[in-house]
Amino acid sequence: MQKLKWVLAATSLAAMLASSAAADDSKIVIGGALSLTGVQAPLDTPGYKGAQVAVKFLNDNGGILGKPVEFINIDGKSDPVTVGNVAVELIDKGAQVIVAPCDFDFGSPASREAQNAGLVGISTCASDPLYSSWSLGDKQFTLSMWNTTMAATAADYAAKERGWKTAYVVTDQYIAYTKSLSKYFVEQFKADGGEIILEDTYTNGDNNFSAQLSRLKALGKKPDVIFVSSYGTDIAVIVRALREVGYDAPILGGDVYDDPALHQALGEKMGNNIYFVTHTWAGEGASEDMKKFQALYKDMFKVEPDTAFVATGWDTIMMIAQAAKAAGSVEGAALAKGLEDQQFKLLTGDLDYGTAEEGHVPNKAAALVELQGGKPKFLGWRKPESLPKP
Repeated sequence: MQKLKWVLAATSLAAMLASSAAADDSKIVIGGALSLTGVQAPLDTPGYKGAQVAVKFLNDNGGILGKPVEFINIDGKSDPVTVGNVAVELIDKGAQVIVAPCDFDFGSPASREAQNAGLVGISTCASDPLYSSWSLGDKQFTLSMWNTTMAATAADYAAKERGWKTAYVVTDQYIAYTKSLSKYFVEQFKADGGEIILEDTYTNGDNNFSAQLSRLKALGKKPDVIFVSSYGTDIAVIVRALREVGYDAPILGGDVYDDPALHQALGEKMGNNIYFVTHTWAGEGASEDMKKFQALYKDMFKVEPDTAFVATGWDTIMMIAQAAKAAGSVEGAALAKGLEDQQFKLLTGDLDYGTAEEGHVPNKAAALVELQGGKPKFLGWRKPESLPKP
C-alpha cells in the first residue's frame, strides 16, 4: 500500500511538471540579471531598455518561433553574489536563456548558473576575454568585442593613425576589464613601435591621483598620449587631475567612456582631446538601422537613446531570435550551435562567433569616438589587422 501511495505521488508530481512544462512551452522566457542599481547600472540599464524595445518589436512581429517573448529582469544590484542568485531564481521561474551583466566580474556568475542548467547565457557587453566558453562553458557568449580588439583599436589609432610615439598608461585595479584592457593596449602599442614611458596603477574609489602625478612628473617628460583604463566616476577624477596640472596630451580609453554622465561631468572645458573605443554610434550620421531602432526606442521611452549601450540590449535579444530561428529551438545545445553557425548584422556591427574550442571569440569591429567640448563625434569603424593573444 505504501509503495502504491509513492507511485501515485510520483505520477501526480510528474503530471504537475508536465503541465508546468506545457504552460512554459507556450512562450519564450528570457531571464535578465542586469544591474539597475550600483556601479554597473550605467552600462546595464541602457542595455535593459534596449532589450525591452527588442522584445516589444519581436512580439509585434510574431515573437520567437511563433511564440510570444517574455523578458524578466531582476536587478543584480552590481553585486556578483546577487547576480548569481538572481540567475538561479530566473531559471526556477522558467527562463530558457539568460542575459548577463555587461562585465566579467559582475556577469559571469549568471553565465555559470546558465551553464549549470544547460542554458545559453549571453552578456550584453562583457569584453574581457575571460568571458568565453573557455572559462564559462560551451553555451556561454558575450555580444561585445573582446578587450583584445578594443585595446588594439586604441593602440593602432594612436601609433599608426596619429603618430603618437610615447604613452603613459594608468590601470585601475578594480576588475578584470580594467586590468586586461591596459595589458592589451601596452602589448599592441609596443608592437606598433610605440614606447610606454610609465605604467602606473590606481585604486577605484581613491578619488586622489596625486601620487600618480608625482611619479609622472619625476620622469621629466610628457607623453604623446595617455591611456586611462578606469571605471565609473573615477574616470572623471583622473582626467581632471591630469588636465588641472597641465597634462594636455590626448587621452584614450574603452567603452566605459561612452557615458553621457561622464561627458557632462567633464564638460566643455575638460571634455576635450579624449578618444574612446565603443560598440556603435547613435548620433548624427548613424546607420539607417540605428535610426529605425532610435524611433522604436523613442516611441517606448519618449526620449532619444544617449549611449551605445542601449544597442547592446537590442542586439542581444535580436541575436537570440535569429539563432533560435536557425536552430528551431531555444534549447541550450541547439541555440548555442545556432549562435556559432550564424553571422549577425547588428547595430553594434557584424558579428561572427568562433567555435567553443576557440572560446566563442566574437569576431567584430569597433566604433571609435572623439570627445571635444564634452560632445562626442564619430570617427568611424575600425578592425585591427592583428590582435594581442587573449
